Amino acid sequence: MPIENERKFVLRDDGGLEGRLAERPGVTKSFLRQAYLDVSGMRIRSVEEGGAVRHVFTYKRPVDGQVVEIETEISPVDFERLWSQRRETLQKVRYSWTDGPFHWDVDFFKTDDGWTYFTQAEVEMPEEQTEPPPLPSSLASYLLATAPAGDPRFASKRLANQAHAEKLLADIKSKGRIE
Repeated sequence: MPIENERKFVLRDDGGLEGRLAERPGVTKSFLRQAYLDVSGMRIRSVEEGGAVRHVFTYKRPVDGQVVEIETEISPVDFERLWSQRRETLQKVRYSWTDGPFHWDVDFFKTDDGWTYFTQAEVEMPEEQTEPPPLPSSLASYLLATAPAGDPRFASKRLANQAHAEKLLADIKSKGRIE
């Protein structure tokens, strides 16, 4: 079973981080349009990267304290059919790279007009690892807080709600930590 083992980090966006990540060698940029379906744990996304678009169906489910994640590509037609059944939706620009056994993503959650309302880094770790690695030096000065493992407030599904994300960010900034 593919087990998801990740940690999330809330980042401060100074308006220039996205551009700096885009210039880094080995970093891939993609645009994601994502929707959660009316069945728990199911989502679809279109991923535009390097001029190509692919469509992915994902099923996630907690099992024995871990999250099983199964993904498969679907056709554009099936994507559009499922899109009509969506509940929460989001769009984000993602910058990704691999560093040894770790896979890093930095997501810039966007409004329809392209404004970033929340920025979050995520590291995928080997299944047996419990502590996240240090934040890469390129991100360290942007760290606002490390999200508690499994905290649902930092799931993309919740961050799709712009009001929730903005309130969460304001709370973190005012308190200097996550409560």
